[in-house]
Amino acid sequence: MIRTKGVIRFLGLCCFSPLVFAADLPGSQDLPSVTRPVDAQIVDYRPAEDKERIYPMGAIRKISGKLRYDGQATARGQVTGITYELPVEHTSSAAFKATREALQEQGAQLLFWCQARDCGESSLWANDVLGSAKLVGADGQQEFLLLRLAAPQDNSLVALYGITRGNRRAYLHVEQLDASTPMPVLLPTSATLLRELKSTGELDFPNLGGELDPTWLTLISRGLNLDTTLRVSLTGPNAETWREGLIGKGVRAARLETIASEAKGLRLQLIR
Repeated sequence: MIRTKGVIRFLGLCCFSPLVFAADLPGSQDLPSVTRPVDAQIVDYRPAEDKERIYPMGAIRKISGKLRYDGQATARGQVTGITYELPVEHTSSAAFKATREALQEQGAQLLFWCQARDCGESSLWANDVLGSAKLVGADGQQEFLLLRLAAPQDNSLVALYGITRGNRRAYLHVEQLDASTPMPVLLPTSATLLRELKSTGELDFPNLGGELDPTWLTLISRGLNLDTTLRVSLTGPNAETWREGLIGKGVRAARLETIASEAKGLRLQLIR
């Protein structure tokens, strides 16, 4: 009798738990470089295919039937796409954050990062950029991120798109492009540097330990000037030189401090 009750209880759990029968799309698999979100299942899978991809690096809009955006990263190579559906108790923003942090811990470089309406229309990202109507949701519930993996995988780009739909179903789309030829230098947008600084509290540039780099000086100064309320400390072997350079680019001196450090490169930390 006890055993019978146990069987009935197990069958009851099977009937009412959506995770019991949840299964990945047949033939699908995770990307080696991206950790699967907790308890997520693969609901769309596009195996590696050689193609050219254009990733917007700015808010997207459509004018006269054509997509418009401020910048882009273009590459050709093997592209693999995976869409994860998250369990009902998880949000797309939490999965997006965990995936971003894991990739950054592996040394991946952020190139473009937008959130909510700063990205543009969700329908354009879903249909015109990523090619999946399943990803259409509220403009205020989306995030997009483009990263370049660290060496020896630095010829690979990873794109993340998180969205929560009107029915509260949350998805994380992951796409990896392994370029067929060496990719050129790709620089982040100034707005992305600011978003990273405000989100993580710091910006780390291990390769900027020498003389001032005019290109990076312009990018960093523009990022800081997008929010003139922020104050930062600079550390590194030439921190004072960078501080003077940023002041010369219009960043108020009162917003910048230098701190002695043995760091090899330049580091900016948010003063809270």
